[in-house]
Amino acid sequence: MKSTRKLWTWLAIICVLSFAVLGWVGTEIYVKAPPIPQKVVSASGDVLYTADQVQHGQQAWLSAGGQQLGSVWGHGSYLAPDWSADWLHREALALRDIWAQREFGKPFAQLNAGEQGQLNGLLKVEMRRNSYNAETGTLTLSDDRAAAVRQVAAHYNGLFGDEQSLDALREQYSMASGSLRLADDRQALTAFIFWASWAAATDRPGETDLSYTSNWPHEPLVGNTPTAGAGIWSIASVILMIGAIVGMLFFHSKHQEAGDPTPPKTDPLFDLKPTPSMKATRKYFYVVIALILAQVGMGILTAHYAIEGNSFFGIPLGDILPFTVSRTIHTQFAVLWIATAWLATGLYIAPAISGHEPKYQKLGVNVLFYALLFIVAGSTITGWLGTLQNIGTDFSFWVGNQGLEFTSMGRVWQILLFIGLLFWATLLGRGLWPALKKPSESRGLIAMVFLAAVCIGGFYATSLTWGRFTHFSMVEYWRWWLVHLWVEGFFEVFATAVIALLFTRLGLIRASSANSAIVMETIVFLFGGILGTLHHLYFTGTPTVVIAIGAMFSALEVVPLAMIGTEAYRNYKRSQSAPWVQSYKWAILCFIAVGFWNVVGAGLLGFSINTPIALYYMQGMNMTAAHGHAALFGVYGMLGIGLLLFCLRGLSDRLAWSDKLLSPMFWLLNLGLAMMVFMSLVPAGIYQAWASITRGVWFARSPEVVHSTLMETFVWLRVPGDVVFSLGVLFLALFAVKLLRGGKRVPAPLIVGAPQPYKL
Repeated sequence: MKSTRKLWTWLAIICVLSFAVLGWVGTEIYVKAPPIPQKVVSASGDVLYTADQVQHGQQAWLSAGGQQLGSVWGHGSYLAPDWSADWLHREALALRDIWAQREFGKPFAQLNAGEQGQLNGLLKVEMRRNSYNAETGTLTLSDDRAAAVRQVAAHYNGLFGDEQSLDALREQYSMASGSLRLADDRQALTAFIFWASWAAATDRPGETDLSYTSNWPHEPLVGNTPTAGAGIWSIASVILMIGAIVGMLFFHSKHQEAGDPTPPKTDPLFDLKPTPSMKATRKYFYVVIALILAQVGMGILTAHYAIEGNSFFGIPLGDILPFTVSRTIHTQFAVLWIATAWLATGLYIAPAISGHEPKYQKLGVNVLFYALLFIVAGSTITGWLGTLQNIGTDFSFWVGNQGLEFTSMGRVWQILLFIGLLFWATLLGRGLWPALKKPSESRGLIAMVFLAAVCIGGFYATSLTWGRFTHFSMVEYWRWWLVHLWVEGFFEVFATAVIALLFTRLGLIRASSANSAIVMETIVFLFGGILGTLHHLYFTGTPTVVIAIGAMFSALEVVPLAMIGTEAYRNYKRSQSAPWVQSYKWAILCFIAVGFWNVVGAGLLGFSINTPIALYYMQGMNMTAAHGHAALFGVYGMLGIGLLLFCLRGLSDRLAWSDKLLSPMFWLLNLGLAMMVFMSLVPAGIYQAWASITRGVWFARSPEVVHSTLMETFVWLRVPGDVVFSLGVLFLALFAVKLLRGGKRVPAPLIVGAPQPYKL
């Protein structure tokens, strides 16, 4: 107990210090973010853009699809260009041609090497010179550069409008014609994209060859190459990671965990009778399966758009289900079904752990269910209709689709979801309170579950921190608080504690050991995980300190994964420790799969892109998608399915339960995911990385690469994996339907020492 109390103290200290540093970094980002000029003018005095237009343009871009249609500063989807890289390259080419025509009377491509070298040198000087006057708030461009800006703006105006000459390009980008119907919106959008590209290339005040985005994107034409800091901190992070892994292995060799106890002769939960509120959670798990089916369907359609643009095998589905909508649903439902599985698990285990059913608990569980259903359906429908009808920026932000990846639902729906999560934490607390008050060996685990639930509810408030006109650097800062800390942080702590609690209740691990182990694991995870959030923010208009802190602490996120294999092996041995444990075989195997994908998806694929030098070239490429699919489904998805199976086991008639469909479900899901990642996404990501390194980010995301024969072949190579994976999902759905209908009543095989089957 004394040792565990010390661990809790260290956990509190680490959380306080880590969040203090993260908050300090936020203030630095706010102070040092790329300035938004009050006006952008030419040397002749013509006003090109105003600050209001830049801020309005940010909302116009988000309402047109935002991070679901290309990206800015590398964050978003991968089919359309990164607009900041695309604008920067187009502006550089336009400016060179303007000079070539005036100085030599012919296009740049027709000049000799000496003439081209002369203009290339001038181009770097012109594009990197910071002509922003902080006192007047004015950014002054040369007349030649202003002319180049107008040329690129005309291209974007037509692209986001309905210019027919750009129909083929829009098809390659999976864009709808007339993405922004109002001329003012299109003009404002060009202001925002210009500002984002200007910040990416111009030197920071008092610096040389260091832009506001630390020289991202890679663009040799303007001298955007990796900084020395990106290379140095990458090397340092690898050394730290190796040293920390060695230290952790040494620590574990000196501090052997106590062995598992002798398991009970019979299932301790066999005679557990579900309470009314526990039974009410059953419908949550069926909604989870429905959301998985919808998410997979949208994923297949979204991937196919990479080949046909806006059609599905010749059917113009893009007219009613555009790429931006299908990808929004695919990414949003992934988070929602995983979260729903975990929320329902919490509501299920609370009365089971405490042995107490609070008054009106069933009513609360039902109210929460229909409230969450309303939020999911409502946000999806309004986002869809808002995109189709192009209703405007106000509607998109408040009710429709905000255009931000993983946090796309409108602000009204976010507020409602925040209230719902607080209500869930309250229900969970009511259910666990008797167990929290009663001294027991498991109280530490129960406290961890409750604290994680409180953090899950409370930290969703970060989705409410940005407004319509918040600086884009700060939007990204707060968005990653939500995506990284909420999903990858506190949800993981919650799920890990729940699994330990379940294993404790089954008598497969010692409560005293689990108490210390779960606090220690949380310390190790959050020590790297909280400040590791910053690795998402290397190039989003942040100061260079972000690269240093993010690189070092994101490397520490990999350290605990070195012991995952040992834990997975122990879970496998636990699944064979007694005959009755076979009842939970597939739930436990899902937990083992979580360990595998933690190492492969979060560890190997994650760290392959997390160092600053690697991410410099691979941000916004398919290597990010490979890591995302392997980690999001492999870790969090398999964890959600494992919890779902465990809870449904206790909620179902044991005579109706059959594992026959679960075996193909498990193997098809894991095999299909592996095929999808390693046959398609990883090779595509490597090819794009080569393109980015050799010619620049603009080239890696251009139609020349994205729609090349090789890249489209990689897309088609997703089909076998997608088919196998989809079959796994169908087996899960079929299993759930059969379970709902009662299945074929076959007497359970007699297990020596087990009580006779009992209908719950």
